[in-house]
Order: sequence, then C-alpha cells, then structure tokens
Amino acid sequence: MPSGPVPPFRPSLIGRLQAWWARRVDRSIGWDQLPRYTGALVLAGIRTTLRWKNLHDTSTLPAVHPTVPAVKGDRHLTTRTAEGSFNDLSVPAMGSAGTRFGRNVPLKYTYPEADRSLLTPSPRVVSRRLLTRETFIPATSLNLLAAAWLQFMVHDWLSHGKNQKENPWRVELDRDDPWPQRPMQILRTRPDPTRPKDATGPPTFANTATHWWDASQLYGGDHQTEAMVRAGEGGKLKIESNRLLPVDPQTGIERTGVSGNWWLGLDLLHTLFTLEHNAICDRLRAEYPSWSDQELFDRARLINAALLAKIHTVDWTPAILGHPTLEVAMRANWWGLAGERIHGLLGRVSQSEVISGIPGSETNHFGVPYSITEEFVAVYRMHPLIPDDFVFRAPRDDRVIEERSFPEVAFKHARQALERIGMEDSLYSFGHLNPGAITLHNFPRAMQRLEEPDGTVVDLAATDILRVRERGVPRYNEFRRLLHKPPVRRFEDLSDNPEWVEQIRKVYEGKIDRVDLIVGLYSEPLPKGFGFSDTAFRIFILMASRRLNSDRFFTTDFTPEVYTPAGLKWVDDNGFASVLLRHFPGLRPALRNVSNPFAPWARVGAALR
Repeated sequence: MPSGPVPPFRPSLIGRLQAWWARRVDRSIGWDQLPRYTGALVLAGIRTTLRWKNLHDTSTLPAVHPTVPAVKGDRHLTTRTAEGSFNDLSVPAMGSAGTRFGRNVPLKYTYPEADRSLLTPSPRVVSRRLLTRETFIPATSLNLLAAAWLQFMVHDWLSHGKNQKENPWRVELDRDDPWPQRPMQILRTRPDPTRPKDATGPPTFANTATHWWDASQLYGGDHQTEAMVRAGEGGKLKIESNRLLPVDPQTGIERTGVSGNWWLGLDLLHTLFTLEHNAICDRLRAEYPSWSDQELFDRARLINAALLAKIHTVDWTPAILGHPTLEVAMRANWWGLAGERIHGLLGRVSQSEVISGIPGSETNHFGVPYSITEEFVAVYRMHPLIPDDFVFRAPRDDRVIEERSFPEVAFKHARQALERIGMEDSLYSFGHLNPGAITLHNFPRAMQRLEEPDGTVVDLAATDILRVRERGVPRYNEFRRLLHKPPVRRFEDLSDNPEWVEQIRKVYEGKIDRVDLIVGLYSEPLPKGFGFSDTAFRIFILMASRRLNSDRFFTTDFTPEVYTPAGLKWVDDNGFASVLLRHFPGLRPALRNVSNPFAPWARVGAALR
C-alpha cells in the first residue's frame, strides 16, 4: 500500500553540523544541564538527527486492497474529513483511519522475538514484582486533569482496534499468584487487515483512528460516528439540557467520538470540549449568520482541534516536563523564537518555523509519509498517572462530598458519579488531586485486576509489557541505541534506588539487555522537573513537532481564509484556563494564582473555613 511520493529529507550542511555538535554536547554534558537557550539549541540538533534517522515507512511493505478515498465536490480542500483523508492532497490516504502505524526504528529491528523469548520473563511476573503499587507515589507538580488530558489526546491519535480472540497469549504465573486463570490469557493485537497472509517481512499494524491531531476523540473517525454526535443544527454537537453528553442506554456510557476505556477524567474533558465546540459555533454564527449547519460545524471543528493542539503544546507539555528549556522549546514550537507577544502584534514575521513557529509554516513530512508510530504508542503507556482513590470536594467550602475508588468512577459509573457530584465540583476536585508518578511500583492496583464492561478481567500492567514486545518495539537498551543514546551497561545505572536495582536484576536473571522498555523508562532517573524519562522524551522531541509539521491545517492552511479571522483569533486568545472559566466561572478563585492550569490549584474553600 505505497502512500505516494514524499520528497526526501536531507538536512542542510548547517543542520548536520548542528546535529553533530548537539549529539556530542548531549553525551558529554547533557542538554538538561545547560542554560535554557543553549539547551534548546541542543534539543533542536537532536531533533534534526531524529528526523533524519528515525522516521521509517511501513506503507512500502506488501499490502492488499489499497484504497483511494473518493472525492465529492471540493469541501475536502478546506475541511477535515471524518476519516482523516485528503490532509495531504497529493497522497489522499496518508494518515487516514485504517492506515498503518509507522516506525521510529529501522524495520529490520521490528521483528518480534520468538514466542518463548517474547514471553520471557513472564509479563505477569514483571507486573507483580516491579510495577505493583504498594504505596501511592504522587506527582506533586501536576493535577489530575493532566492525567486525564493525556488519555484524552491519545484517544485522538491512535487505536489498534479490537484484539484478536483466537489463539491468545498464554502467560505463566508464579505459584503464589492468585490470578483465577492458569495460565493467564492475553488477547493478541488485531492483525493488519491490509497485509497479505503470506507476506514476509516484519509485522505491521493498522490504526483504526485517524493519525492526525484532528480531535477525532470528539468527532469520530468515520461518517457514521460523526453523524451520531452532531446535533444537526447550528453546527453543534449533541448536549443534553443538563449540559452533559447523551448516554447510550445499552452501555450507560456517553456517546462521543471515542468512548473506550471510559472513566470520569475522560467524561470531564469530552464534555468540556463539546461545550467549547458549541461556544465556537455561537461565535461563528454571530459573525456569519447566513452560514449553514455544515459550514459552521466544519469551521468549529478546525478551531477546536487547533485549540487542543495549542493547549497540549504550551500548557500540558511544560507542566509534565517542567524544565526551563522545555518551556522555551514548546513555546517556540507554537510561536517561534519571536514569541507570543510579537505574534500578537505582527503575526508571522518569517516563514521559518524557528522564528515564527510551526503553525502557518510550510508543510514538511521529512521524507516519510506521516503516521503515528509504534514506538510513540509504547512510550505513551503511562497508566501510573491514574490514582486508585479519589476525594471529591466542593469549591465553596472545601468540604468532602464523597470518596470513591477507581472502579466506582469508571465505565458506566463515570456518568453516575458526574451526575451526583456535578461538572464544576468534579473539575475542582481534579484540579487539586495529584496524579501518580510515572515510576516503578506505582501502577494502579485497580488496573492490575480490572473488570471490563463485558466481564473480562485483565491485568493492564502485564498487558502493557506484552503489547510492547508483541509489536516488535525493541527492549530498553536496544531502544536507547537506536535513538542515539548510550546503552546502560550495569543494572546500577538503571535506577538510583538500590532496592529496585536488585529487583530488576532478579526478574531479568542478570541479563541487562532483556530489560523491558517500560521497566527501563519507569526506573530511569529523570531530568529536573520531568514527569517521564529522557529516553521516552526522544520520541516526543521527534513526534510532537511532526504532528504539527505534517498537517496542512496547522501549516499551509492555518490561515484566515480557511479558519476565518474570528477562528484564528479564538485560537490565539484561548488556553485551557479560559476554556474552563468560560463554561464553569465558579472555578475562577481556584485558578486565580495558578500559572499553569495543569499544576495543582488552590483549595479556595479551605482558606474560608
């Protein structure tokens, strides 16, 4: 299923020299030990190397039934399609739902191990001995909305679809393991439906979501889902009179673009940005009263998706990666080194993404058709962010409304909790609760024995370990090598916790190159202010920019003609805090002195008692 022509990428001589210099400086000093602007230059050089060496196309591998999206009229020229087609007009299928995940490592390194090796050590043993949460370890610099936000974004970007029920993986257990089934069974990832059964080469997998940053978690990745969530009037999405999402009476879960793995955190953000979409429609209708339902919907979706991307770039990322260099780098991604103030006064002052940011610059795929990658999926497995216990408080007097466990706010129970507590009080409570730190021994207990709506009981920690192996993502040391970082040579270098070092050594029987990617990422000492590892961050350096660079609606079509002047002003003028306050102004006291809305909020009511 070749995706079509994409111009090759080769950095300029200056770019290659900067990349060489950056690699040497990073290995000898470390980018995080440098002054912020020098560190940002080093990160830019690292990104050049990753763009050059770590984008690999799976669409060239054998395929059956390649499809070319049909063209109906010219609406696709200036709107996002439901299935994500025609983002690149010369390669219409690029990034659309049903196309393959790409790779950040050469394809020859993506063959899964033989079954016996792939199941060694047992994923369940890794889960129990290295990941089990004994005492909750909080991420004190963040609030729980930061954890919900990550899953909200991931549901926009990726899904491997429903797992294959035939021939499940059979995972061996310790003798003292209380798991009710022996051996434990974990369903295999759905095979790539575009791949011939007799094809050779490494396996591939297909994304059932669109690969683009297009808010498909709200709007869906196909025409049927899009039609289901639309109100059919004024461009709006369906919302009930109580300002909550409609519920599917069969499941008890809200109807929205993506409702899998549902819990209260997702419920809050889906509801909030459905309200935001409808507010954008009201603004557009006031500006353009003759517009049809379709035109209002199309423009509002573009604006809402761009606002989500901006919030992720300049609010969420500096919160979870709280290093001064990252604040410079992420703001430069959006506004360039010229900065937000110059952008507000003069707009873009240069075509260069370095000077004026990526939005509005030229589209660039860096030599490979755009896709989300399997390595990106692997490093974004951050379930430790979720706590097991929740305390809900009222912002007026900080009194405890109720206390719940995770299962009591998950799946159909999410809506029940939301109706009891209310949106404003739930948002306030999430604003001052901490998520868990992304580290060993901090996986949610409830997720190691999670009962899904169909009654299936799963250990998500064991599943996470097996998924990374199954999909051919290299283990930790090989992953580091392929991302141009030195391998870890001693177990003592994996962690600064001696007890954990010995636990890892024992589980992997002294074989350091067998350490799983997730275990290495969770144990690795972090740069100052970071919520996840520097090794995982290498994928972020590459893919965070690429999601913007490759998307014409963030580059060449990020214009007043496509978005409308009112639409671009909405994106410019808003962030997460303003969205929260537009719809729930009672949160204003809690947000009054908060510099980043994903940091812990003030418990205003406590000061009044």
